[in-house]
Amino acid sequence: MEIQYSKQAIKFLKKLIQNRYIITPKTQDAWDSVEEIEPDEFDLAMLREIENDPDCHEFVSSKDVMDELGL
Repeated sequence: MEIQYSKQAIKFLKKLIQNRYIITPKTQDAWDSVEEIEPDEFDLAMLREIENDPDCHEFVSSKDVMDELGL
């Protein structure tokens, strides 16, 4: 199953990468080592906001995201 990303997620990732707030893993092993955690109140509030943003309802493939981010 391929993950689909919203256009809003792409905008957010671009901003984080440009401002060097995140370092993008280059291999699948790096992604697999990322710890999964339960959402906190901030995460839940962000998810509620996403429901109201139209850019969050249009999705693109992982390949398209990587191309757009230049990764």
